[in-house]
Amino acid sequence: MQRNIIDKIYIDGEFVTPHGTEEFDLHNPATGEVIGQVRLADEADAHTAVAAAKRALPAWSATSREERIDALERLQAAVAAHRDDLLEAVTVEYGGPQRHSFLVDAAAGAFAGMISTLAEFDFARRIGQAEVELAPVGVAGLITPWNSDAFFICDKLATALAAGCTVVIKPSELSATQTQVITRALHEAGLPRGVVNVVTGRGDVVGSVITRHPDVSKISFTGSTATGKVIASQAVDTLKRLTLELGGKSPSIVLDDADLEQALTGALAAGFVNSGQACVAGTRILVPESRIDEALTLIAKKVPEEFPVGDPRDPATAIGPMVSERQWERVQSYIRRGMEEGARVVVGGPGRPEGLDNGYFVRPTVFADVTNDMTIAQEEIFGPVLSVITYRNDDQAVDIANDTAYGLHAYVFSSDPQRARRIASRLEAGRVSINGGYEPLSPFGGFKQSGIGREYGVFGLEGFLEPRSVML
Repeated sequence: MQRNIIDKIYIDGEFVTPHGTEEFDLHNPATGEVIGQVRLADEADAHTAVAAAKRALPAWSATSREERIDALERLQAAVAAHRDDLLEAVTVEYGGPQRHSFLVDAAAGAFAGMISTLAEFDFARRIGQAEVELAPVGVAGLITPWNSDAFFICDKLATALAAGCTVVIKPSELSATQTQVITRALHEAGLPRGVVNVVTGRGDVVGSVITRHPDVSKISFTGSTATGKVIASQAVDTLKRLTLELGGKSPSIVLDDADLEQALTGALAAGFVNSGQACVAGTRILVPESRIDEALTLIAKKVPEEFPVGDPRDPATAIGPMVSERQWERVQSYIRRGMEEGARVVVGGPGRPEGLDNGYFVRPTVFADVTNDMTIAQEEIFGPVLSVITYRNDDQAVDIANDTAYGLHAYVFSSDPQRARRIASRLEAGRVSINGGYEPLSPFGGFKQSGIGREYGVFGLEGFLEPRSVML
């Protein structure tokens, strides 16, 4: 297999050779083999990218709504045209199952969503004697993770450009192939030089320059809570505006009136989404004590039948490999920890699935007899490992759901939407999905240690704007 050599970054409208010289191996997690190398940018490249974005800011921030919509439409078309290349990159680079191709389609869809938001957005508002103008915050640093990186790049980019900001994007080095495809598309869209810059490098090298740089006014980061705290501390000296979309330990509350089989299918899907490598994964399934035996029987049947693990190229595969050997070992350590703390394995367990001796595959694992103080119930595992926790009544279910440092997402299943709605209003979560409900332009972000600020739609756009009051 020919290796993909990625030796260019994108600065000031051109593909250039990085000043940095470190080479990072890219692995196919389904096989463990090296499939390419990326040459990583360094501090000098980051400074050059910020300077390019700063030069481009005055002209871009002065563009009209119509000009920005036109640019977003070109970006949407260019990314959509590379869909097959992007799907291939996602599959070979982090083992994203092709069955979940909607995650790839969401990359182009991010531009469409922001186009509709921008078309109706009011940048000028009247408050008494004052005229309030919403102005772009300035140069934005966009720091994105490896899981579904193409979508995160497109979503953050669409929002920043709609606001009139120029950007420096720092994607994960683990997602360099996705970044290569997306950057090619961005270039084909023909935006002015310097408006978009893409610099792949390590977080403690390139990322640190961006988060500390005095010419960067805004950071939008998606990733772990631990890294988010580091970014916040680095950004404080220059008082950067922050949007931090961080970790989660989301509950799926199955109410006692729910269609149990249907609810568990939804809860398991929420838990195993993106092979469990998702901040929104519903990793704690809360089931009424009175229905636990029935629930566990259904789970033991459903997981192997409805959520097969295997080759991500196989359309039947629901769960692919972990992104790296390091992540595989991390997930294994949590499975062992759960067993040591007294949780009971209903399905799955440690080790690789039968017949998958190569690659970083994990046995989809569901624990029972879990108490909410166990490690597996409190820490974000980022793999296909779920905990079933029982509750006696609605009040206890809410207490258990909220008893976590996180508050990103939650799921409620019930045959009574109004009852589910009342439960939702008591949950400390930035988003609550009732019976699978979903609205992509609703604000997304977390309570507590799941982050600061919101993304998507109007709330996301406002995060890249500063109000200026002109009093007459």
